[in-house]
Amino acid sequence: MTMNNERKVIELEQGWNFMQKGITKLKNLLEGVPEQHFSSEEYMLLYTTIYNMCTQKPPQDYSQQLYDRYRESFEEYINSKVLPALREKHEEFMLKELVKRWDNHKIMVRWLSRFFNYLDRYFIARRSLPALSEVGLMCFRDLVYAEMKVNVKDAVIALVDREREGEQIDRALLKNVLGIFVEIGMGNMDAYETDFETFLLGDTAAYYRRKSSAWIQEDSCPDYMLKAEECLKREKERVGHYLHASSEQKLLEKVQHELLTQYETQLLEKEHSGCHTLLRDGKVDDLSRMYRLFCRIPKGLEPVAAILRQHVTDEGTALVKQAEDAASTKKAEKKDTVGVPEQAFVRKVIELHDMYLQYVSECFVNHSLFHKALKEAFEVFCNKGVAGSTSAELLATFCDNLLKKGGSEKLSDEAIEDTLEKVVKLLAYISDKDLFAEFYRKKLARRLLFDKSANDDHERSILTKLKQQCGGQFTSKMEGMVTDLTLARENQSNFEEYLTESTQSNPGIDLTVTVLTTGFWPSYKSSDLALPAEMVKCVEVFKEFYQTKTKHRKLTWIYSLGTCNITGKFDVKPIELIVTTYQVICMRSGSGF
Repeated sequence: MTMNNERKVIELEQGWNFMQKGITKLKNLLEGVPEQHFSSEEYMLLYTTIYNMCTQKPPQDYSQQLYDRYRESFEEYINSKVLPALREKHEEFMLKELVKRWDNHKIMVRWLSRFFNYLDRYFIARRSLPALSEVGLMCFRDLVYAEMKVNVKDAVIALVDREREGEQIDRALLKNVLGIFVEIGMGNMDAYETDFETFLLGDTAAYYRRKSSAWIQEDSCPDYMLKAEECLKREKERVGHYLHASSEQKLLEKVQHELLTQYETQLLEKEHSGCHTLLRDGKVDDLSRMYRLFCRIPKGLEPVAAILRQHVTDEGTALVKQAEDAASTKKAEKKDTVGVPEQAFVRKVIELHDMYLQYVSECFVNHSLFHKALKEAFEVFCNKGVAGSTSAELLATFCDNLLKKGGSEKLSDEAIEDTLEKVVKLLAYISDKDLFAEFYRKKLARRLLFDKSANDDHERSILTKLKQQCGGQFTSKMEGMVTDLTLARENQSNFEEYLTESTQSNPGIDLTVTVLTTGFWPSYKSSDLALPAEMVKCVEVFKEFYQTKTKHRKLTWIYSLGTCNITGKFDVKPIELIVTTYQVICMRSGSGF
């Protein structure tokens, strides 16, 4: 018995007739004609037929012919069924038909690619030809998409504009249609960008150009901004619903250009509702919206910051004039409320700074441009004097009132700390900080030497703040003064111990001496006085004590800063008098009172 292992040759037309039956069944299934789905046996027969026709020896290897007929199957189906169905429909109906036909086409590509799979595995690879799935998609692109893309694009954009006007539209349909523009690019976005996106962006610009030209005439600045923000929000949502994500930035930039860039100056300077008015009336929500909108566009915040700078400059300059007028009135009426208008001026400047710093922080999210605008504004009017006093002197005097006993500022410890913080912030705007340091040092000296300081913690606290703001060199002398007072108190205790232990050294009267380091303190004139014998003895006793502590320091006595408590014995009752050193010498010598 012999076996014939040779396969029977399948001729091209014979094999193709068999394949046609399978392809027709597939088309019927796609067209909705009742058909049984492919069984695994049918599928295997179709696959094997192609396999056999491609593996026969030449000239019966029909790979090339089958590859061509694969493509022709799509072309025939598209021309006979797909295009006629699309041409008879318009607008939304046409879009729905297109989505249906595209989905069907992808199913057809998937099934035919399986039937003809052997071509993909060997023939295509050897010849470097497009893959079967690619050929299928190219047929749709060249025949359907090329003809329909303009009408499809117009229909989609018309629906987008209807949605912008408030109509409900089928967003899922648009998402599917635009998916075709993306997929037809077969790996790149050229089709979507060239055939659809470019036109959408042009339409978007035209749409918002029309809207903005009407709104800018009719609406107040806050109302216009509300509309602009809403439009931007809706366009962003539109991308999420059906446009490709890559369109978002380009789309928003178009809207921003037409609504914001084109009208920024007009919008910000609107009479009765522009940026100046919003700042004046404290419209924080509108100012925050203004920031959110204009931070999106290149250099969009610069005009807003310029208006803030001008507005704050005007308000501060008005405070200066107000303080000048009040000082002039006080002088004309010869009232003895020394420094009250000037102190009120500093308080108002602090309040102004608080308010606009809050705007910068909350409305303008601490953007450096607005901090710079605020700084430049305050530098203008904070360096103007009031009633002959420089701003440096006014700030130093204001601090003195806060820190001395019985000052005009009656505040809690917490409020004093808070106010000191704010004063130091204002100092940043003063051009002559060294002048402030001189005034401050003189007033600090008086508080320390005459026990006028209300709270040592506050004194140290402001020095820490000044050091942070202006550096260690700025506060070194002031810190030395505070340290001197602490050392002087220790020195006095040691002196009292010395007197207790020494039987010979006794000044005869109570003596308190404050020893200061010359370099830290303001310059005081020392003068030689003909002291009474009791005082001479006091000086000598203290000198003896001091020499036990150090041999290298010279004591210079500043009598002008001394005080003396004396008891006057009068007929009615004794009275204690607190007098200066000069006064007590005059009284003792009998040449005075």
